[in-house]
Amino acid sequence: MINLVIMAKCLSSICAVNHVSKEDFLYGILAMPARRSLEKEKIDSLEKLCDYSEDEIRQFHGFGKNTMEKLKNHMKEHQVSFKNIH
Repeated sequence: MINLVIMAKCLSSICAVNHVSKEDFLYGILAMPARRSLEKEKIDSLEKLCDYSEDEIRQFHGFGKNTMEKLKNHMKEHQVSFKNIH
């Protein structure tokens, strides 16, 4: 029985070390489909997002009217904007 307790403690510490918690970009702001689309395009920061126009982002899966509004509000709060195309 003692061996099982020791083994359980060892396994839990190994799991804790191997589990890497990653903070997802825009977690709590955008729904998962939109965040996955950004991840697919390797967009993982507001700085990288600024390299795209609003129309380009709107073409990604999960970026409808409501999602774009949430994204634009978040970007405005952080004083960044989409790339301007003229």
